[in-house]
Amino acid sequence: MSDAGAPPDKSDGAGQSGFELGGQDETAKPYRVLARKYRPSSFDDLIGQEAMVRTVSNAFETGRIPQAWILTGVRGVGKTTTARILARALNYEKPDGSVKGPTIHMPDLGVHCQAIMESRHMDVLEMDAASHTGVDDVRQINDSVRYAPASARYKVYIVDEVHMLSTAAFNAFLKTLEEPPEHAKFVFATTEIRKVPVTVLSRCQRFDLRRVEADVLMGHLSNIAKKEGVEVESEALGIIARAAEGSVRDSLSLFDQAIAHAAGPVRADAVRQMLGLADRTRVIDLFEHLARGDIASAFGEFRSQYDVGADPVVVLSDLAEFVNFVTRVKIVPATADNVAFGETERVRAREFAAKLSMRVLSRMWQMLLKGITEVQAATRPAAAAEMVLVRIAYVADLPTPDEAIRMLDQNGGGAQIASGGVAPARAAPTTPVSSISAASPMRTPASPRSGAEASARPQMAAPSAQTESAPVLRITTFPQLVALAGEKRDILTKTALESDMRLVRFEDGRLEVALERNAARGMVNELSRKLELWTGRRWTVIVSNEAGQPTLRSQNEQARNEHARAAEADPRVQEVLTRFPGAKVVEVRRLAAEPPESDIIAEDLNETSDGDDD
Repeated sequence: MSDAGAPPDKSDGAGQSGFELGGQDETAKPYRVLARKYRPSSFDDLIGQEAMVRTVSNAFETGRIPQAWILTGVRGVGKTTTARILARALNYEKPDGSVKGPTIHMPDLGVHCQAIMESRHMDVLEMDAASHTGVDDVRQINDSVRYAPASARYKVYIVDEVHMLSTAAFNAFLKTLEEPPEHAKFVFATTEIRKVPVTVLSRCQRFDLRRVEADVLMGHLSNIAKKEGVEVESEALGIIARAAEGSVRDSLSLFDQAIAHAAGPVRADAVRQMLGLADRTRVIDLFEHLARGDIASAFGEFRSQYDVGADPVVVLSDLAEFVNFVTRVKIVPATADNVAFGETERVRAREFAAKLSMRVLSRMWQMLLKGITEVQAATRPAAAAEMVLVRIAYVADLPTPDEAIRMLDQNGGGAQIASGGVAPARAAPTTPVSSISAASPMRTPASPRSGAEASARPQMAAPSAQTESAPVLRITTFPQLVALAGEKRDILTKTALESDMRLVRFEDGRLEVALERNAARGMVNELSRKLELWTGRRWTVIVSNEAGQPTLRSQNEQARNEHARAAEADPRVQEVLTRFPGAKVVEVRRLAAEPPESDIIAEDLNETSDGDDD
C-alpha cells in the first residue's frame, strides 16, 4: 500500500532480481507478492488516508500521544500496516542517538525499524484476536504490561480483529486500558467497529480508515508497474481499481494475478476474462437497446455475450453498475471526468444522462436489483435473465403510476399515455357527468338522507363549455371534505381529517388547519395532492399557529357525553341505575321513529282488557 514514489520494502532485497544469467541462484529469495513487497513503512507511504496521517502527525509534534488507538475500516485499507508504522514511530531511534523521542519523520531505518516492520521485535507484541479470544490471553497481556521494555522506548501491543474478543476478555482489558503504565501503548484494529463495546471505544482514540478512490489506486498501480517493468493498459488498471472496491491490498493482489495471467503486456480484455467480466462496450450497447425498448436487439446482444462465456448474473450486475454510473453523471456531471472509467464509458454515459429521465433510471435500477436475485435462484439463469430484460425493455417508456393517473385526468382517459401504449377504452357513461362525483364509481340510488347528511355531501359545479370533459367539484364546508374522503374510500385521509386536524378557516380551494401533536409528517402535502386529484382544481392547505376549533372526533365525543349526561339525569334512568348497582349508561341511541301516542294508548287498553278476561 505504498505511495507512488515510495521505495519497495527493503527487506525483500529490492534491486536484486533473484536470478542469475547462468541459472537460478541458490541463495535467491522466493518471490514476494506485490501486497507484501510494496507494503508502506512510514506515514509518507500511506495513500488515501490523509486525515488520519494529519491527526497523528500533529499529535506527535505536540506531544499529545494517547495511550491507545483503534483503527477501523474495510479489509485491505492498511489497518495492521498503520499499527506497525505507529509502533515504529513511537520507538524510532537512530544508531547515533540523535532522536530523543517519538517522531513521524523517519527518513532512514532506525535501530528497531526493521524488526518492527517484520513483526519480530520483542517489545512490539502482535496478537490475533480471532485465534486468542479468551480472558486468559488478555490476562497474559495484563501481567506482562507491568514490565518495562527490553530495548525499545515503548512496549506496543497490536491486537488485530479486536472485535473477536469475548465479553469477559474485553472486561479484563478495561482497567489496564484506562490506566496503562507510561511505557505501554495499545493499537487495536477491527473491521467490525460496532461489535467493540463502548467502554473500550471510550478509552481509545478512533481512526476510520477510508476506502481509497479508484483514480488514486490507478496511479498507485501505474507506479508499481513501472518499478516492476510491466506494460499495462490504462483501461486495465481502471478495471482492477474498480474491482478492488477501495481496498489497496485487493488491488495489488488482482494486479499480481493479472500480470501472471497476461504473461506479457496486461490488456483490458485479458483482465476482463480473468475476472469474468463482460465487455464494457457490449454492456453499454445492451443498455442502449433496453432504453430504446428494442427487445429483439437486447435479446441478440445478451445471447452473443452468453455464448462467449459471460455469466448472466455478471451481465446484469455490470448493467446495474452502468445504470448507477449514468445516474451519478446525471446528478453530478463531474463524475464523468473520473479517469477510472474508460473513455467510451464516460462519453456514452453523458449522452444517456442527457436523454433519460431520473424515473427511467431509478426504475431500471430497481428492476435489475430484483432481477439479479431471481437469476441467482433460478435453475436456468440465462432464461431468467432474458425475462428480466423483457420487463425492463417493456416498461422503458411507460409512465409511472402517478403520471398515468394525471394524464388520464387531463385527457379524460382516451388519449395515449405513452409512446408504446394506449389507454384502455371506456364505456360511455349513461348518467350525466354532473350528477356523480368526479373519478368515483357509479352507485345505486340509496334511501333518502336527512338534511344534515345531504348538506355534508360535496356538490358538483354545473359543467360549462370548458369543463365538460373535466368537471370541477365544489366543496364549501369542512364536513363536506370529510364526506368526500369517505366516498373515495380513503380511510387514512378521513381519519386524519377527523382526528389530527383542527379547523381554523375554510374556503373553496383553501384550507387552514392546526395539527395535533401526533399528526403524521407530510400529511399536509399528501392532502393537497389528493384534493387536487379528487376535485380537479388546485388546493392550498396551510398549517396555522392558531388554536382552531376542536377536532371533529373531539366534537363527536363531547356530543355523546352530553347525551349520556342528559340520559343519566332522567328520573327513569336513575331508577334503573339504582335498582341495578354497578350499571352505567354506555351509549345513547335515537330511535328511527316512535309510534303515535294514540297507538300507545290503544295498545295499553288492549293489554288491560286481556288482563280482565284472565
